[in-house]
Amino acid sequence: MSSRLQAVTDREFDEVVSVSTVPVLVEFWKPGCDHCRALMAELEGLQVDMGSSLLILTMNVDENFQIPAELEISSLPALALYRNGEFVKFIGGLGKREEIMEKINQRPNG
Repeated sequence: MSSRLQAVTDREFDEVVSVSTVPVLVEFWKPGCDHCRALMAELEGLQVDMGSSLLILTMNVDENFQIPAELEISSLPALALYRNGEFVKFIGGLGKREEIMEKINQRPNG
């Protein structure tokens, strides 16, 4: 699946996420997943909207096993949000970019 979003592998994941000075949103996907393809289109639009204030990464779970296993990813697509290098929460995997942005901006208990 070609995308304007940055792909990340198990090997480089921790380094990329830990050095980011902005929130990081990771889509876990696999080839042949129509819902993943639809979500990726929304995320591409979100990346354009957010510019450098949000880093959106994609990880192909057919090629990368370690991070999806650590996060216990069991259904696709899955979105994980990180801040300051730390996992914050999962965000529902299907939605429009406005809904995804709302969930990114929600604070705990709110």
